[in-house]
Amino acid sequence: MDAIAPIIHTISYRALPLIFAVVLHEYAHGWVAHHYGDPTARLAGRLTLNPLAHIDLWGTIIVPLMCFLMPGGFLIGWAKPVPIDPRRLNNPRRDMALVAAAGPAMNLGLAIGSALLLSVIFILDPSIANNWPPQPGVESRSDLLGMILLPLAAMSLFSILINVVLMVFNLLPVPPLDGGRILTCLLPPASALTLSRLEPYGMFAILGIIMIEPHVHIISTIIGGVFHVLAATVLPSQIL
Repeated sequence: MDAIAPIIHTISYRALPLIFAVVLHEYAHGWVAHHYGDPTARLAGRLTLNPLAHIDLWGTIIVPLMCFLMPGGFLIGWAKPVPIDPRRLNNPRRDMALVAAAGPAMNLGLAIGSALLLSVIFILDPSIANNWPPQPGVESRSDLLGMILLPLAAMSLFSILINVVLMVFNLLPVPPLDGGRILTCLLPPASALTLSRLEPYGMFAILGIIMIEPHVHIISTIIGGVFHVLAATVLPSQIL
């Protein structure tokens, strides 16, 4: 039971930010597509903030749980892609780029919002810094406000991290990631067609990037830089 408690504690403050991050990422794609003339997501019942409509068995549940059990505590996940029909967009090339960019933009907005919330929490209760990292059953203050603020601070900090990870990773210029779709819309038609034909093999490229990344640290450096910019202005030095 003692071995399970840390896992349950970790899930308690990481699961909700992850679900918000992946659900709102997909919702943003669907909302922008609907705004520019494609009602496919709405007709499929996916233009909703109800997490049940977006949860993917593997990406939202199984893979995150497997990540919890892996050394290092790395966590990643995804929701079911929102259906988009580029042919129904008002200006397919331009609008598809905006649709693709909407997901990472949503993650950036969530990261900034989480940083602002964290800043407010530290103003309300500066003693949180003395009880970091959060431990099961340990609160920053004995009153109800303190019992709420410490777990909320932990969720806000993780929300910054997971949204930065999702934003940076999805902006990689590899189809079918958002960055690949944006690049496809920006390239000349002949080059865009060539890149789009590589989409069926995109997952192999993504797996290759994931395998190489621990040795080159390019993506993690970008993630760390963006996270530091967002978090350094609100976090006490002993937490960073």
